Amino acid sequence: SDFLGSLFIQERPKVTEGQMKLYIADGTPQCVKVLAALELTGVKCEIEAVSHEERVVPHLSLLESPVLLLPDGQHLFSPNSICQYLFDISGQKATDATNEWLEWEATSLQPAVLQSLHMVALQGKRVEAAAVMKEPLKWLEQSLSKKNSSFLTAEAVSVADVVLWAALYPLLSDSSFDVGELRSVRGWFERVGDLAACQAAANRVLHGKGVEALKTFLQKHPATQTQRRDSPTNATEAEVAEHVITVEEIEEAAQIWSEGLKSSPAVTERKHPVLPQEGKRNVLLPSALPYVNNVPHLGNLIGCVLSADVFARYGRLRGWNLLYICGTDEYGTATENKAREEGLTPQEICDKYHAIHADIYQWFQIDFDFFGRTTTKQQTEIAQDIFWRLHERGFLLEDTVEQLRCESCQRFLADRFVEGECPHCRYPEARGDQCDKCGRLINAVELRNPQCKVCKETPVICSSKHLFLNLPKLEDELEQWLDKSTSSGDWTLNARHITRSWIRDGLKPRCITRDLQWGTPVPHEDYKEKVFYVWFDAPIGYLSITANYTDQWEKWWKNPQQVELYNFMAKDNVPFHSVVFPCSLLGAQDNYTLVNHLIATEYLNYEDTKFSKSRGVGVFGDMAKDTGIPSDVWRFYLLYLRPEGQDSAFSWSDMALKNNSELLNNLGNFINRAGMFVSKFFDGCVPEMLLNEDDKRLIAQVRWELKQYIQLLDKVRIRDALKCILNISRHGNQYMQLNEPWKKIKGGDGDRRRAGTVTGVSVNVACLLSAVLEPYMPSVSHTIRQQLQAPHTCVSAMLQNTGTFICTLPAGHRIGAVSPLFQKLENEQIEVLRKRFGGQQAPSSAAETKPSAGAVHDASVNVNADPERAKQLTALVAEQGNKLRGLKAQKADKSVIDDEVEKLLQLKKQLSLAEGKNPEPAAQKGKKK
Repeated sequence: SDFLGSLFIQERPKVTEGQMKLYIADGTPQCVKVLAALELTGVKCEIEAVSHEERVVPHLSLLESPVLLLPDGQHLFSPNSICQYLFDISGQKATDATNEWLEWEATSLQPAVLQSLHMVALQGKRVEAAAVMKEPLKWLEQSLSKKNSSFLTAEAVSVADVVLWAALYPLLSDSSFDVGELRSVRGWFERVGDLAACQAAANRVLHGKGVEALKTFLQKHPATQTQRRDSPTNATEAEVAEHVITVEEIEEAAQIWSEGLKSSPAVTERKHPVLPQEGKRNVLLPSALPYVNNVPHLGNLIGCVLSADVFARYGRLRGWNLLYICGTDEYGTATENKAREEGLTPQEICDKYHAIHADIYQWFQIDFDFFGRTTTKQQTEIAQDIFWRLHERGFLLEDTVEQLRCESCQRFLADRFVEGECPHCRYPEARGDQCDKCGRLINAVELRNPQCKVCKETPVICSSKHLFLNLPKLEDELEQWLDKSTSSGDWTLNARHITRSWIRDGLKPRCITRDLQWGTPVPHEDYKEKVFYVWFDAPIGYLSITANYTDQWEKWWKNPQQVELYNFMAKDNVPFHSVVFPCSLLGAQDNYTLVNHLIATEYLNYEDTKFSKSRGVGVFGDMAKDTGIPSDVWRFYLLYLRPEGQDSAFSWSDMALKNNSELLNNLGNFINRAGMFVSKFFDGCVPEMLLNEDDKRLIAQVRWELKQYIQLLDKVRIRDALKCILNISRHGNQYMQLNEPWKKIKGGDGDRRRAGTVTGVSVNVACLLSAVLEPYMPSVSHTIRQQLQAPHTCVSAMLQNTGTFICTLPAGHRIGAVSPLFQKLENEQIEVLRKRFGGQQAPSSAAETKPSAGAVHDASVNVNADPERAKQLTALVAEQGNKLRGLKAQKADKSVIDDEVEKLLQLKKQLSLAEGKNPEPAAQKGKKK
């Protein structure tokens, strides 16, 4: 229809034949489709074979062949986009139908194919692989069986036929791959495969070896599951992928759906202070306290506050009595350091950065019940009370330790106030607690050539008396509690492993005092010049922040019988929350609430490096809002790649891909179409719905996904539950595509009634999506409900118990104005952002990367200047120069100095280029080389 065309078809630029180049790699299945498309369309294009390791597109970390180089120097590296581009410029324009098929292939078929290929080629699991393909092939069979044409969209082959055939070719061309009797699929597959262009493409890429030819490719490309990675019911992957909706499930789902909102619970508003209630599920949810001395980056956000926010929002929707608190951790060495750097007092630094943190979290829509801080009277009182209780019960030890003292500054130096040469790898800038180069832990007194970071003088070794928490004395009690908590609660695997490794190695007394000025003072007369160590003090901040929220804080923190405690953090914080802090509370013997569920993430990196504020690498919280990308999209992408089982990496290309495919083309496409059909075809009123078997099946599928969503989020499986939302939307898109209400609305009375039913069911699925999206994308969720004029009770009604998909928008319900929810992220926009946040690579990277032959410019060449880059490089050159002078003053090894000199020279060359100058002057005449 013209309506759908206006939503999906984009005009392609005209190009002159012979100006393009296609890069392909042997054994890469996606290359089959583009070669077939190239041959079928007759477009003239140079073809170059490359290896799997070769990088074609500069900003992609890996080669994703095929890649099409366009006449203007831009690249297309999405196989389906390349195919559609070739068909477009040959005069065979995309249609609504072909666009729909390409989207289904990319989002539904391709993940299943990749998973099946892995099973067949690398694991020899043909039966399991066939089970994975069962659902997509069944849907394709149903679609084809209703067609009167020889091919997917017409009597002639379209881009959709080529793309789907090529995706299925490695599997269906294997006669031993048994997927059952699929007459329509087999007939269509053979008709497309008979085309000479398709045969030639398959032979060129796979060389007649079938799946065997793909092994190298598959080993480099992990498979993604078509369903959840694993199921709360402990089903195997094959069982989950094979889930078949039974007749009983279908009838039950349809019956419950038809009952509507009759018995829905009333919406309860949050009233402060939130306190535990008898007979309710009382959930205390403190997120790890972000350190106040800097701006949080994306990895910090996903590791604690954003993950906790999703769970807090979800819990409230489920009707739990939940308190979500957080705040800035403000004491310690790092704050003193930052204050010195900025010429402020520690309190002024805390005030400044507390406000920055609060603004960032507000923009990201983090819905705390209270966001506090640790520099408060309550923090001092509670920390000192726990200290005295530990002291009185004999759980503290006194010992003398050797420390570095700066006579010039007249104070002992905390670990981060001293730098020197690593005793293990000789790195010249190791800190007093750890070497950033070799990663080994260090005792500050072991450093060679130590320097005070403040005055650069050499400190001396002195003795200092400190207090230690006697962890070995508390070990038995800790183990008993851990066994109970980890067996009954939800602890992530990394939290369990890290905790057990500490126990296995044997606990040792832990120093809880420091020779600092900025911190909670130790109340003991013999230690009045000292403060508490931050990792003894900081977790107590959870208690003091709650005490700042309500004077009835003990109802949460001294009530383990009624309260469930969830902790969210990154994995490096685990031992302090699973060993040190629990031991402090156990030793205090005051009926404290201890953690029941410890949720730890792995690390999120930036592209192929680490976040670095000093180098300008990565997106930090205060920068995200300046990108023009809505906070909901940031939330979605960070949660989509949440590092749950292993480290993950933020990628601009992947963010654009997920936005354009999952949000725009999948989620936004379905919700917008459902609402637009009500507005356009039914005058804004939900039409009458007369359910047939197809409708009931969809309702049952959606209900099953809803139940999975709830089971997963109950277990804090945040990323996996998000996939359920996208699956619901995919089911809806397939349902609409199969039933084609835009065509039926033009038919007779029966067809119009059918169009009405499909539209009504679809808009109700859209309403459910608004409910399950609320924890992840709260603004989008609210917008959907506004557009649909959905009842206030619809969200809580559908998320109660195990999940209830009901008709919340009955026939006659009038919706509001409908508009698109998402915008496309264009390549040009993404490249600008990539460059903006790419910063400067560390000096070591500059030294390791040798200039290419083309990097040396003749003096006559006019080099384009880049003032912004020049400004950044000027600062790096100055920093490197200072570093080099310091090394020479320390009389460092010649090899170390030579390395740093090389880095400085490389930086100066880059600066010359950025300033538009010749980085290497031409050799003077007569001068010997």
